[in-house]
Formats: sequence, C-alpha cells, structure tokens
Amino acid sequence: TTQLQELFEMLNILSGGIETLNNDQERLSNESLQIHVTIPTLTEELSKVKLSIEESNAFLEGVKHNQDILNQDLASLQEKINDFQYVSYDGTLVWKITNFQEKMLDAQCERQTSIYSPPFYSSPTGYKMRARLYLNGDGNARRTHMSLFFVLMRSVNDPILKFPFNYKVTFCLYDQTPAQRHIIDSFRPDIRSSSFQRPRSDMNIASGIPKFFSLEIIRQEGNPYVRDDTMFIKVMVDFGDIHKTLLPYVLSLNPGLPTHVQQAMIKQEAECRSQQRS
Repeated sequence: TTQLQELFEMLNILSGGIETLNNDQERLSNESLQIHVTIPTLTEELSKVKLSIEESNAFLEGVKHNQDILNQDLASLQEKINDFQYVSYDGTLVWKITNFQEKMLDAQCERQTSIYSPPFYSSPTGYKMRARLYLNGDGNARRTHMSLFFVLMRSVNDPILKFPFNYKVTFCLYDQTPAQRHIIDSFRPDIRSSSFQRPRSDMNIASGIPKFFSLEIIRQEGNPYVRDDTMFIKVMVDFGDIHKTLLPYVLSLNPGLPTHVQQAMIKQEAECRSQQRS
C-alpha cells in the first residue's frame, strides 16, 4: 500500500510536469508563430531602413560634392577679389608675397613649384600681364636660384594692341632695410618667341630670368629681402626705354608716391644727369 501510494504521488508529479511541459510547448508554439508572422514585416522594415540609409548616403555625397564645388568657387572668387584689390594700370606691379616660408616649403617639396602674381595692365585699355615666380628655381636653376618670369595674358583689349610685345621688363626684389640694396635685373623680349605674340589662350608661356636671385642668400637668417615672412617684388614694363644706369634711382623711389609724381621725379633726374654729362 505504501509503495502504491508513493507511485501514485510520483505519477501525480509526473502528470503535473507533463501538463506544464505541454503548456510551455503550446506557449512556445504560439510565440514561434508570432515570430514567423513578424519576420516578414521586420524584413520589410529593415529593407526600408537600408534603402533610407543608402538614399541618405547618396544625398550626403551630393551635398559633399556641391560643398567642394562651392569651396572651389569661393577660392576662385577670393583670388579674383585679391587680384582686383592689387590691380594697377600703369605697367608696374608691387607684388607682396606673404607666408614666404610656407610657400618655399611647398616649392621644395614640389607641392606647388610656382606662384602667380595678380594681373596688372599697361593702361586701362592696355596689355594684361602677370609674373610667375619659382621660389626653388626652375630648370637648370632648381635648388640654386629663384626663377622669375613675365607672363603675357589674353585680354579684351588685344584686338587693338600691337604684337609682338617688345617692351623691356624690369624685376626688382626689394631690400626691406634702409640700406635699399635692391636686386634689379631686366630683359628685353625675343619677339620671335611665342611668349610675346598675341595670346591665344588665357596665358602665354612664361619667359624671363631663370637665375634671378641666389637661394643661398635667401636662406641666410636675417637677410634683408624677407622680413616678417614677407617678400616684395616689383615688376615694371619700361615703355620709355629708361637707361640702365637710371634704374637704381627709379626703383629706390617711394612706391607710396602717386605715379605721376614718380614719373616727374624720374624725368627730372634724367634731365639732371643729361646736363651733368654735357
């Protein structure tokens, strides 16, 4: 009787366990069915999210591309504003080169071997010109001299101008100390060269003085030609055929004086020297 009672109790326990398992099985079956029903919906939602992400990425790529274009346009516009700020119409240009050390490093690493000056004009209806400077030299002058060139540019005035361009060009690297030991050099165009014919593109091939100034001097600490990380170069187109001996006087004049005052002083000095020679 005791054994039967124990068996009966055990059967009751097993029966309860089986019932619990059956309930769990039914619950799991229901949950599994719900999951099977939910999976397609989730899959569809996931596809929508992926599509939305792809569209967002495409939109961001478009925004980035447009931003790059805008940045390029802004840089171009800034360059044009700077060009207009320093433009001159008397055949002379005083070119202020800032961040000299950075530009020199760019030239030495060949990230940017040359830089251009702002354009300038011989007159309001005259030739359009600019300078091109290789800070670390060009060609045979690489790593030994700065190379400075003159560039003739295409302008709306070209149809009424005379070509080839045959006026002497003078370059001056300013000594920024009271000593005023400026570096002056000139060249006269080779009228057979394509550099001085009427421009057919935005700019003609640059031509000038490959060995304009020794880099050995520029590398010296405290040299008078680079002060506060800034260099000044003057470009002067000589339409009056100024005598070579008069150039140091011309380039020593205060650039802050009005052009007509400088021209009057140059004329007076030329006449004075002519009388002394007589």
